[in-house]
Amino acid sequence: MAGYEPTRRAFLAATGGFTLAAVLPLKLQAQQGATGASPNAYIRIAPDNSVTVLVKHIEFGQGTWTGLTTMVAEELDASWSQMRAEHAPADRELYVNSMFGVQGTGGSSATPSSWLPMRQAGAAARAMLAQAAADMWDVPPNEIVINEGIVSHPDSGVQTSFGALADAASRIVPPSNPVLKSASDFRLIGRDLPRIEVPEKTDGTAIFSIDVFREGMLNVAVAHPPLFGGRVVSFDPNPALALPGVVRVEQIPNGIAVYAQDTWSAFRGRDALVIQWDDEGAETRSSDEIYAVWAEAARSASAIAEDVGDVDDALATAATVLQADYRFPFLVQAPLEPLDGVVELGEDRAEFWMGSQLQTGDQIAAGLVLGFPPEEVRINTMLAGGSFGRRAQPDSHFASELARVARAAGPGIYKLLWSREDDIRGGYYRPMTAHFLEGGLNAAGDIVAWRDNVASQSIYSGSFLERYVRDGVDPSSVEGAVAMPYAFPNIRVANRIMESAVPPLWWRSVGHTHAAYATETFLDELLAAGGQDPVEGRLRLLRNDAARDRGVLERVAEIAAWQGTEAGGGVARGVALHESFNTYVAMIADVSNEGGEPRVHRVWVAVDCGIPINPNIIEAQVMGAVGYGLSAALYEELTLLAGGIVDQSNFDLYRILRNSEMPNIEVSIIQSDADPTGIGEPGTPPIAPAIGNAWRVLTGAAPRRLPMVRA
Repeated sequence: MAGYEPTRRAFLAATGGFTLAAVLPLKLQAQQGATGASPNAYIRIAPDNSVTVLVKHIEFGQGTWTGLTTMVAEELDASWSQMRAEHAPADRELYVNSMFGVQGTGGSSATPSSWLPMRQAGAAARAMLAQAAADMWDVPPNEIVINEGIVSHPDSGVQTSFGALADAASRIVPPSNPVLKSASDFRLIGRDLPRIEVPEKTDGTAIFSIDVFREGMLNVAVAHPPLFGGRVVSFDPNPALALPGVVRVEQIPNGIAVYAQDTWSAFRGRDALVIQWDDEGAETRSSDEIYAVWAEAARSASAIAEDVGDVDDALATAATVLQADYRFPFLVQAPLEPLDGVVELGEDRAEFWMGSQLQTGDQIAAGLVLGFPPEEVRINTMLAGGSFGRRAQPDSHFASELARVARAAGPGIYKLLWSREDDIRGGYYRPMTAHFLEGGLNAAGDIVAWRDNVASQSIYSGSFLERYVRDGVDPSSVEGAVAMPYAFPNIRVANRIMESAVPPLWWRSVGHTHAAYATETFLDELLAAGGQDPVEGRLRLLRNDAARDRGVLERVAEIAAWQGTEAGGGVARGVALHESFNTYVAMIADVSNEGGEPRVHRVWVAVDCGIPINPNIIEAQVMGAVGYGLSAALYEELTLLAGGIVDQSNFDLYRILRNSEMPNIEVSIIQSDADPTGIGEPGTPPIAPAIGNAWRVLTGAAPRRLPMVRA
């Protein structure tokens, strides 16, 4: 395709009109000619009547551009056809995620953190347009009507467009507390609207990081240590430099960088390098060896995350006690577009093009490597081909590596691309985790005690998030295991933070992925031991304040026509209920046994994510999350062989779900007046336990090690 050379001029190409700043009290800044538009804004209205929303959150397939633009368009009373979206620049002060304290996307926070600011920006812009029209026509502002992007004065019959009013509106002081619509007046929120970026993705004009090309750019590949924690002792660059297209080789702190005229030459040059590695301090254990240590630690985890009643006494006096050890492997996020980015390094500033998920962290980390203050590091956030947690790095390791590549070679333009093999072998996995659970039943079959010990690496330790690790508990390890909606009289959840040189990272829905499986499958076993139906037993256990959990569980039982675990024809049903990121999800799965492996035929989902902004996006995200979680439950596992070598390198060995294995999915969205919550992750945790519970009914054996299908 043609080269893409994004510039500040292209970013500010709209002429005339106004921009509405992202901070409250709102400020309005007029565009002056071709370059006067402030990039530090939520809304840009141009003379051509287009309305561009600058979205502070990355769009990597989850629908953020469309969802946040819907919020603005609703309060602005714009026509959907005039709405556009772009990524906002990296600017922590203007574009802070109120849930993080930095600019960034994750934790299904884009929608809830933007719900009020984006609507306030739209409402303020509407008020300013109305005032501009009232001034022009010399009528009271309350007589101005705005609908579908048309500004009119019905009594006199005059009307105009946003674009025609933009210049005049830019000189009006915005209201500090703009009036927002009530939910009953919404006309766009709650509707299925076409996604903003889909036309460009469909015709191939959408620009991802991997598409960025700059004249004079060198392509770079980095040789990383084959073992986690290894380092370079010495290297011979000459075999690489002898190859056509390779122009230089440099050592950087985490490996050897090969610079070439094209990507293929960079990869070939990297393969030709002769490197001596020092493995002292590297992870040399196999996955089985690591898990043996983790499992033992889970038996004695002592950092208390939640403690209610007296678990030890309740277990000692229980009529029946069940125990279970659960094993969860390392998992790779494996987005279709691997890590990549471009940097243009000058003498005193740098500009990046990359799929940045944590812009503030990437900006600071790159600046530290290059010796620049953050304000001299410009990050252009690009569309990205997925993430699932991979691009949200507490240590900003990719931005740092890209900066190191540039620093080692000096001023110039460099494109760094990780291959699929680099990504799968490169660490930053969902941590291997062990759970040890104990449950006690009284003589009547009621659950009287619940213990869950979790042993896992800490994602937060050693990063800027370390302050959240308190009293030995990493909240990302136990989320979903604590604060369950069930009224157990005696509960204890404990954590043991484990150490390894394998770098950990979040994976779609983070700790909820393993916590939901361990808790919901073990609960099913306890209910079965007590002679209770899985759905009715859960409903009886729910606390009085768990109304939204109850709502989704009752809804999913209704749409699936639940009559018990036996569905007939060799098909069993499993159910699971889990809340994550303030979104409530219940699932029922129909599963059969095909040659000793689970075959999932159909999945019913009920979801409560507050006010549903874009129902079609909610449904799509839930379906994708089910597929993602199903793939991990059945097939996915990253294993270390003896000596610490990664076994898998691409999708031939790291098996993922195939299209033919995707079940039919029915999604029911609960209508709610609660503030909207996230939907990118909450659909993943319940699918694995729903399958596991059905499989136990089919086989009589509870699968306690994932994946269920062994390679």
